Amino acid sequence: MEIEVEQSKLAKALNVVSRVAAGARATLPILNNVLIRVDGKKVMLTTTNLDMAVVDYLPTSKCKDGVVTVPARLLAEFVSNLPKGEIVKLSAKDNKVTISTKNYSSTINGTSADEYPELPDIDEKKAVIYRVGIDEFRAGVSEVILAASNDMTRPALTGVYFNTYKDTLYIAATDGYRLAEKRFINGVKSSVAAIVPAVSLQEVLRSVSEDIEEVEILFDEAQVRFRLGETEITSKLIDSSYPDYRQLIPKDATINLELSRSELARVVKLAALFSRNTGGSVVCETKKETGTFSVHTVVNELGENDSEIKVDKVENDAKIVLNARYVMDALNVLSGDKVEFNFSENGTMPVVMRNVGNVDYTHLIMPLKV
Repeated sequence: MEIEVEQSKLAKALNVVSRVAAGARATLPILNNVLIRVDGKKVMLTTTNLDMAVVDYLPTSKCKDGVVTVPARLLAEFVSNLPKGEIVKLSAKDNKVTISTKNYSSTINGTSADEYPELPDIDEKKAVIYRVGIDEFRAGVSEVILAASNDMTRPALTGVYFNTYKDTLYIAATDGYRLAEKRFINGVKSSVAAIVPAVSLQEVLRSVSEDIEEVEILFDEAQVRFRLGETEITSKLIDSSYPDYRQLIPKDATINLELSRSELARVVKLAALFSRNTGGSVVCETKKETGTFSVHTVVNELGENDSEIKVDKVENDAKIVLNARYVMDALNVLSGDKVEFNFSENGTMPVVMRNVGNVDYTHLIMPLKV
């Protein structure tokens, strides 16, 4: 096997695939390696941790057929430290890989590719396929993934739910305390209901580069593949049932406010400074008499804080206790100058937050008990 390629192209490809190499968690030592395969004029760099696999197709016109595996992170770090702009030559013989440039040379002990696990495959003729612009993909996934859970005892909640409803593809995530839903692609013809691990989507987001314009998403019954230009990331789906989250979204709220996003963020931040020792809880309250919305902390040994925002219309007095961090997370992904902040008078229904005049993104936060 032999490859000649410009240093920056090789370094970029290795940096993408080496992140998925299993590292210290590997149950099989060979999972620490990158599989390098040259077949015709096609060069493939592949890593897998058995739950997810990444393939990067390396563009080069100078290569000779062959296959080998070599420690992924060592190779990636070595190539990244070579002089930029130089041509790097990789050649393999007897499972030893030599990396050389004009003034540098190193040999890394590899392993036979025969020991490498079989890579996942998707039958594209039977797969459900969607395409979305890279900006819409990056924004949409970022807006919902923050609500996914880290609790492995509830595997369904550790993923993002791709689901179709009324000819629209939605993505949603919840950890049981908050819920985020995004209208992702309108006018779809194929239906899907699949839970994609959040860790896999985070890897997809990290692999997005500036030269990519579109993401192709392919689903079969057990896997999903994200195609980003020359990079393909394939992941197992989470084999579980997702909760019927739409029934959790309140249809009618008795308190409907339109608040400046920046002003709400400021008062929540101020209140949160005083609530660190109370789990980050803040009290949000409407006062009909003064026409204000206030955010204050539960009194503790540090003192207390109370900040008010003047609002155009306050129909009723109401109070709800929320986790300040969850509110800030929602405000950080909302993009409008003004946000809807809707809840019920009794303070038991979740808060619904949206950009004013835009229902494409919905964020729910469950109230805290006091």
